[in-house]
Amino acid sequence: MQKIVNQIAEELNVSKGQVTAAVELLDEGATVPFISRYRKEKTGGLDDIQLRNLEERLGYLRELEDRRDTVLNSIREQGKLTESLERDIVSADTKTRLEDLYLPYKPKRRTKAQIAREAGLEPLALKLLDDPVIDPVVEAFQYINQEAGFTDEKAVLDGARQILMELFAEDAELLGKLREYLWNEGFIKSQVVKGKEHEAAKFSDYFDYKEAIRQIPSHRALALFRGRNEALLNLELVVDEGLSEVSPCELVIAKKFGIEDLNRPADAWLKDCVRWAWKVKIFTHLDLELKMRLRESAEEEAIRVFGHNLGDLLLAAPAGNLPILGLDPGLRTGVKIAVVDATGKVVDTETIYPHVPKNQWDASIAVMARLAEKHGVRLLAIGNGTASRETDRLAADLMKRHPALKLQKVMVSEAGASVYSASELASMEMPDLDVTLRGAVSIARRLQDPLAELVKIEPKAIGVGQYQHDVNQNRLAKQLNNIVEDCVNSVGVEINTASPSLLEKVSGLNKTLADNIVQFRNEQGAFKERKMLLKVPRLGGKTFEQAAGFLRISKGDNPLDASSVHPEAYPVVERILEKAGRRIQDIIGDRVFLRSLNPNDFINDQFGLPTVTDIIAELEKPGRDPRGEFKTASFQDGVETLADLKLDMVLEGVVTNVTNFGAFVDIGVHQDGLVHISAMSDKYIKDPRAVVKAGDLVKVKVMEVDIARKRVGLSMRLTDSSETASSSKNNRMIESDKARPRARQRVEKSQPPSGGAMAEALASALNKRR
Repeated sequence: MQKIVNQIAEELNVSKGQVTAAVELLDEGATVPFISRYRKEKTGGLDDIQLRNLEERLGYLRELEDRRDTVLNSIREQGKLTESLERDIVSADTKTRLEDLYLPYKPKRRTKAQIAREAGLEPLALKLLDDPVIDPVVEAFQYINQEAGFTDEKAVLDGARQILMELFAEDAELLGKLREYLWNEGFIKSQVVKGKEHEAAKFSDYFDYKEAIRQIPSHRALALFRGRNEALLNLELVVDEGLSEVSPCELVIAKKFGIEDLNRPADAWLKDCVRWAWKVKIFTHLDLELKMRLRESAEEEAIRVFGHNLGDLLLAAPAGNLPILGLDPGLRTGVKIAVVDATGKVVDTETIYPHVPKNQWDASIAVMARLAEKHGVRLLAIGNGTASRETDRLAADLMKRHPALKLQKVMVSEAGASVYSASELASMEMPDLDVTLRGAVSIARRLQDPLAELVKIEPKAIGVGQYQHDVNQNRLAKQLNNIVEDCVNSVGVEINTASPSLLEKVSGLNKTLADNIVQFRNEQGAFKERKMLLKVPRLGGKTFEQAAGFLRISKGDNPLDASSVHPEAYPVVERILEKAGRRIQDIIGDRVFLRSLNPNDFINDQFGLPTVTDIIAELEKPGRDPRGEFKTASFQDGVETLADLKLDMVLEGVVTNVTNFGAFVDIGVHQDGLVHISAMSDKYIKDPRAVVKAGDLVKVKVMEVDIARKRVGLSMRLTDSSETASSSKNNRMIESDKARPRARQRVEKSQPPSGGAMAEALASALNKRR
């Protein structure tokens, strides 16, 4: 275990003591949000990001240790574990390196090489490798074995070749060198499957494409693999062999085993062994492995981007506890209306038909005005799906005709609303409400509190990722669930109003406990203080410790229960009150008094400086919401479709998705436009998130419009001109699946790495050319 601690400490650049403390807490069942918030003294202040990385590496390294034990035991049982091999296995720092070492000893199906060994051909193979002066044909005659099927010299030499091929292919050091050489020098080449050009039109940029494998960004890699999986693209891993007839990798293999072409009797046969070992065994294995490496790297990056976008969306500023009228737009089926009160309770529903074919415009406005006045509505939440701009115009007309209502309209993303509407959870929450109206309820509640509503939807259905259906679904789900957990706990949850879906994301809780809390609340009434949680069935002391600090009671008996101060730390507040001679109600929010306190006066063996400092800061603004100020975007009147867009038009929009190559912005035309990373700032930036995040309001200029392909190119540099943008290769529009590949790039051949056998082999090859 100490080995794992040392490695993680080095990787995260933190002390071994910090890692040891964090591992102990995780093993005891503590959650990352709890550790990062309430155990700073123990971990030395590790934040949630560091702890998530630590948790992930801990899992990987523990799996590595388990596998290491299995490998050692397997080789030991075979009687083949030498001291040097054991040292290599013990020092292996990756699963790949460990499996390379295990490969020669791994139980496998009976191979051609094994059959040849059983026929007694191994001495021949090793003799020819050791002394190429020996004539292979003459020597092979002595090893003919009729019973084993090696009936002539050719069959014998074929068997000996299989033995050497397996020997070469199972050399761990050689595999490591070739793997890294291919990764650094290899190219991925793609071509369209013949006869499928029309069907593969969306992959047109990959019909004849070549790029260095290590340079392919996530979105392009995933597009390539999608094209291959749909049987539209052929993918090859290739190495630029230049003018040489021999692959550089074959030269490396030959160098490793001392094989040279000096016109000795066995040299040609040994060269064949090398060539076949490379083509049939080694390259086939590494080709599959490196494509998997590329895919996994691309998936990890896509998952990371998805996680960031999800976090930004979940932490979008809430409109707050206000009555809201939600509109789920539709044409033929009508616009569904749901009114929710300040607590999110559904108080009214209607269906109106303002658009074609019924065109009941005036009647629809009358219904909306009546509902707004009846329930004191000030905000209209409009879903951004089909007929959203038409419904937005309806809302604008309502506001114009009824200014006394003081209404404000907001466009709300309805991604995942249909999934939620038809879910079992929605049926339980709104059993008497038609499924078509539940979407309007969700849209209204999203505006009230995005976090509280979006946790009810499977994260993948929210749709703020790229190629989310192409990545490893288990890893994606784990990462997104971590993001949801961190967001929920960073904000805190009001225990007397929270839904079970929200409660189960609180540190230490699960679905059963969340349901028990709600049931207890319904039967016993509102919680008056946090310690009442201990009366909830199956909620014990350990769970209370993990959850209590993240649960709020805004109108309880103890004002501290509305804050993020953990109940275990209430004695610290009591010492502050005792020293000040004041009541808790008097010091909460008293900025001058609280900032005059010296945190060191209140630390003890249990609560150190970080905790006391956090407590004093929390008392200044108890239960403060870390989310930003609620703002709304205003889409330009008259701009409702792609046809309404004009070049150089400046519009306001909302960032809906951020990728590694740019940001997508909803400008109210039913098709998000792309701001390429090169058009986001006057300065060079590596990451679009350095400029924007999902949910941000931005001003953009229209650079390109392609109505036929439903593409819009935008710029956040308002001084840009569409005339210059049309000739700029960086301002590319992205296809509707939000991951259009870049045009084919010409990549210069990389120089071989310096030093080592590989460099010598390549240098030798170059010298032979000259």
